[in-house]
Amino acid sequence: MSATSRLTPVSSGATDIKLTPRPLQEDLDHHEAETPPTNGAPLKFVSGRKRGRRQTLMFWVLRGVAACNVLALLAVCAFLLQNGLPAISWSFLTEAPRQMMTKGGILPCIIGTAILSLGSLLLAFPLGVASAVYLNEYAKRNAFARFVRLGVNNLAGVPSVVFGLFGLSFFVTFCGFGVSILSGVLTLAVLTLPVIIGTAEEALRNVPDTYREASLALGATKSQTIARVVLPSALPGMLTGAILGVARAAGETAAIMFTAAVFYTPKGPDSIFSPVMALPYHMYVLATAGTEIDKTRPLQYGTGLVLLMLVLGMNLIAVILRDRLQKRR
Repeated sequence: MSATSRLTPVSSGATDIKLTPRPLQEDLDHHEAETPPTNGAPLKFVSGRKRGRRQTLMFWVLRGVAACNVLALLAVCAFLLQNGLPAISWSFLTEAPRQMMTKGGILPCIIGTAILSLGSLLLAFPLGVASAVYLNEYAKRNAFARFVRLGVNNLAGVPSVVFGLFGLSFFVTFCGFGVSILSGVLTLAVLTLPVIIGTAEEALRNVPDTYREASLALGATKSQTIARVVLPSALPGMLTGAILGVARAAGETAAIMFTAAVFYTPKGPDSIFSPVMALPYHMYVLATAGTEIDKTRPLQYGTGLVLLMLVLGMNLIAVILRDRLQKRR
């Protein structure tokens, strides 16, 4: 049998089948005669070399965009380090402002920022996780669930000044809390809630359905499956939302300038109904309402550097905690 032929079955009786060679060239001619339908337009195929050039070009464009973002971040950090590092000292970190904000430190601002950001996280994180669990595990695929998700996504893009005005009209005036820690914490919790809900729901979606099915097959109820299987598996991803929420709450100015922050207070807060100083509002005051802006300029840079380090420290703690939880899985 030649190399250019193949065997084809030919029936020679009721049960006997003989294999006779048939030239392969007939099949080749048959396939060449058949042309795919093109609807009048010729087919065009991109060569592998051209496609590879396009892919390489797109990769370099994406690398360039990422490099621009990194360089911008490094430039901001370098600028703050160059101008703010000379103002950093032990007295700057442990004393209160004095002499019309031209001397002293920012200790009340650090305490106030930590209280507001951590307090808002303690309120927003459980509510955000509970909302995400309902939307992903219990809510049906109907118009109500789509409306809730649309509202959450829209709230995530609302400017912070709108949340500040809402906190002023509702928590400060209507509820009677006044300009206080409680009003600021509640306002920041509302502000960070959409971010936490979105990231928590995405973390729940990434949990494989086989985890739920295996738990239910072993006799666990749906609530037990969610509490003991789904939530521990999704917790590292949920902490990402917590990181973003803390970072945004710590750096907000418009949301707290109407609800919690004051220009100056000589002592720390006595209760949740006391106003506080905060780092972002302190920088805003020094830059816009100070009587001697030139003298306070080093303090502005120092305050910005401390705020940056505080946010990075919070994020670092959350990232380390998330990595440890992922290793335990």
